[in-house]
Amino acid sequence: MKTTWLAAALATTAAVSAAAQTPAPPAPREAAGAETISVSGVGRTSVVPDRASFTVGVQSMATTVPAAVQDNNTRVAAIVAAMRKLGAGDREIRTSQISIYPQQTHENNRAPRIVGYQVSNTITVIRDSPAEVGRFLQAAVDAGANTVSGVSFSVSDPARGRDAALQAAFADARAKADTLARAAGRTVGRALSITEGTAVTPPPYPMARAAMMEASKVDMPVEPGAEELTFTVSVVFELR
Repeated sequence: MKTTWLAAALATTAAVSAAAQTPAPPAPREAAGAETISVSGVGRTSVVPDRASFTVGVQSMATTVPAAVQDNNTRVAAIVAAMRKLGAGDREIRTSQISIYPQQTHENNRAPRIVGYQVSNTITVIRDSPAEVGRFLQAAVDAGANTVSGVSFSVSDPARGRDAALQAAFADARAKADTLARAAGRTVGRALSITEGTAVTPPPYPMARAAMMEASKVDMPVEPGAEELTFTVSVVFELR
């Protein structure tokens, strides 16, 4: 009986010792993070403005307020009628500013004295055809406008030209990444992240238009130019 118990104990001890000497399998290694390259790209596109706005008005002077207002109202009404005759609707014409200021004289050792009144009334006209601005301005002046200001051009749809500029910005970023990777003896893989930057819209620059130049023989010359849209993107590419 003692011999049997001793043999069993020795067999168990040998099994445990053998198990202890067997090397454990290596722990799985963590996946190495992908090597990357970060670059930025710029894309530009030019679009022709399709909307224009301008401000015209009348300044009237008279010795009394009623007289100045009457003269101003008559002349502004003539301007509005001229704009409507050319096709401007009620939504395209709006009053921008009305003011009445006393005109004073200043003499030595005397209090200022009112000698008259100035009434100003300005209207803003918005058109979806920039090529018509010269004709509208000339008609306003012919109708009695003696102030003109704030001629501006814009693109009504901010998405117009955006897609082409963004594609160009990404292509610029990819070209930079390829150049840098080749210099390092590597290649560029897939794009891991793309971040759009802020769009930059500088003022329009002049662009010759034959039709407008021809019209300037009789109308006030106005050039809508072209608007350059600039977009930027930041891209992180996989580096192989």
